[in-house]
Amino acid sequence: MHNHSAKPTLSKKQKAPSFQLSARGRWSTWPAFAAGQVVLRNHKPCHAPEERTPSNEQALVSIPKPHHLEQLESYLRKELQTLNLTKGISQEQKLQPYREIFEFFIDNFKTYKPLLSAIKNEYEATLAHQKETIRALEPLKAMVATVSAECTQQILALQEEEKVEINTLKQEKQHLLKFIDNMKEEKSSLQAQVERLQMSVAEEYTRYLQEHGARRLLLAKLNDMHNEQLNVKQHQVQGVTGEDVVKLTLALKMARQDLTKAQVKLNAMIAEYGDVVPRKDFESLEKKYSDLLQEMKTLRNDFDQLHEEYETLLEIHRETAEERDSFFIQLQEAERSCTPRPNWAKCSGATCAQHWFAYRLDVFRPVSIVRLLMGSHKTSTRGKNSLLLASQHLFAVAEAMPGGAERWGHLAEGKSSDQLVDVLLEEIGTGVLKEMNVFHGWGKGDKVPVYLRYEGEVKNKKPTKKDVVNILKDIWKEKIALDQQTGERCSLPEFFLSYLQKKHGDVAAVEWSYTLYEYMRLCPSNHVMSSFYEILTGKVAEEQYHSQNQLISNLQKELAACDSSSSGSLPSEQFRTALREAFPLKQRDAIQELVDASRFNPDSADDLIDYRSLFKEDEEGNPEPFVAKLRSQYANEKHEYLRELKNSLGDVTEVNADDLKAAFCRIDPEIDDQTLNTYVGLAYQVRREQPDQEVVPVDSVLERLRAGDVRRVGPSPRKESTTDFEGE
Repeated sequence: MHNHSAKPTLSKKQKAPSFQLSARGRWSTWPAFAAGQVVLRNHKPCHAPEERTPSNEQALVSIPKPHHLEQLESYLRKELQTLNLTKGISQEQKLQPYREIFEFFIDNFKTYKPLLSAIKNEYEATLAHQKETIRALEPLKAMVATVSAECTQQILALQEEEKVEINTLKQEKQHLLKFIDNMKEEKSSLQAQVERLQMSVAEEYTRYLQEHGARRLLLAKLNDMHNEQLNVKQHQVQGVTGEDVVKLTLALKMARQDLTKAQVKLNAMIAEYGDVVPRKDFESLEKKYSDLLQEMKTLRNDFDQLHEEYETLLEIHRETAEERDSFFIQLQEAERSCTPRPNWAKCSGATCAQHWFAYRLDVFRPVSIVRLLMGSHKTSTRGKNSLLLASQHLFAVAEAMPGGAERWGHLAEGKSSDQLVDVLLEEIGTGVLKEMNVFHGWGKGDKVPVYLRYEGEVKNKKPTKKDVVNILKDIWKEKIALDQQTGERCSLPEFFLSYLQKKHGDVAAVEWSYTLYEYMRLCPSNHVMSSFYEILTGKVAEEQYHSQNQLISNLQKELAACDSSSSGSLPSEQFRTALREAFPLKQRDAIQELVDASRFNPDSADDLIDYRSLFKEDEEGNPEPFVAKLRSQYANEKHEYLRELKNSLGDVTEVNADDLKAAFCRIDPEIDDQTLNTYVGLAYQVRREQPDQEVVPVDSVLERLRAGDVRRVGPSPRKESTTDFEGE
């Protein structure tokens, strides 16, 4: 090794230890000093082996290390001890002291510096490559662990499934083995019975054969004994009177001939006079026949007279029925056009109507407006003049409305005059809403609904009816999903506000809340809006909405079950049967009304009813006449049920829970306890701690029941159920 005069250095991160030179100013070539630590016995691979004598080997072992080497080793030990004091050191930190000492050697040994630097760089590049490889393999290691865990879980799951299947197969195998054993035992038992029966039959056959032979022998003996007795008697008779045998034989022969002739004559008389009656009976029957014939003639004359009267009455009945139908049609027209009188007070309370008429003043004639709103029927005469005048006013309205007379004709079809007023107010209200830009807030008081609590002006979003219906349907959809998820029914007003806030933000939620509220309030003819408005304002319980939807859903399932071909159409009789199955409590006339409403669709054939089209809705949520009639019957049946309840309670003004239960049981004997408790709880919803001791006014009870989902459970005891159709 060459000696160098350069001063040794370490890395900048660690302070270099102080090293001393030899006495002559050169690096010592170890081994050189006398005392100190011994050198390692392993020689470097690049050195060639040398032959050493035992004395030389002993000298090398006893030569101490150089002082510089000791200093380097001491520095390395200190650094390693410092690193060992810290917890969780990495291999990179542990390698740092060795790297610094190696850099010291490279810097101080100028001759070998290029080679040592190349070695160091190669090691550093290899270490960096290995680090990159390890870093790249880390995700794969995690992925392998994840895949291994998943595979292990899948294997365990498959083992569990196979275990269950194996257990099932084993049980089935045991069951089949038991069944086979039972069959084998049964076969053995039957085989034994067959063998016993065969032996019994053989024994019976043998016994019967023996009895047959014995009987034949017995008969032969009896015949022989009888013949012997006859012979003995003949010998005795011949011995006493032998001369009378010939006479007796001839007498017997003649007696037999006389008997034959008498029998032939008797048979001939029976054949000839079998249908002959005595004269006395004949005369009696002839007299009776004459009397009956005379009576029949009298009855025939009476029958002919009654038949003529019946034909006359039938003709009169036919004419009367035609007049009745004509008068009934006229009555319906009159009721729709004239009576009952429209509730014109609804117009006076409609502020939006006043604004709308002020806005459309250039279109309407002032006289028509005044007469239309103030009730022109009061000043006009009855009959045709009143109808004509009302028609003129409505025609003026139709001409001024958007869409003209054609749209008014579509809206007014099949509606009474009072319903026409509702339609007119609805059209006026929606027209005003389209012209209004802002609403006035109701304030933030406790009496103001939570979804309308706002002070100041609120912007009108001006949606269409279609948009309002779609928003309300989406609210119902989200609320039903939330109720199913939480397991309890939340309040519709609070959900209404939270839905709008989540959908549009706090400011826009107030605007949409006021806009939707005004549209729902002014559109009572639209079922989606009116039902949502009544539930939102607390007039009707939410259960009533879900009950009607469930009623319609059950009917759809019943009709689909009857449609075996899935064609979407059913014959009228099969459709009627499906209605009876779905609504067993409906009366016959109610079923007929539903059948008539189902034929409203002009595309349906005479005997086929397209039941799928009956449940469709237009873009504004208006249902077909069939669904409208079904909901109308639901309301009418509920009204009739509560009317019977009121009649059952009598003239009392207050009622307790026990009396209310008794009244329900009287009008609905088949009501169950759970439903009865539900109805009573609905009636006593103010204080439920002690409902048995509470007395509530009858009007309040009926009002609360009217708001909830109350309907008949069983058939009425005083009316015939629609299930009795055998007489049809």
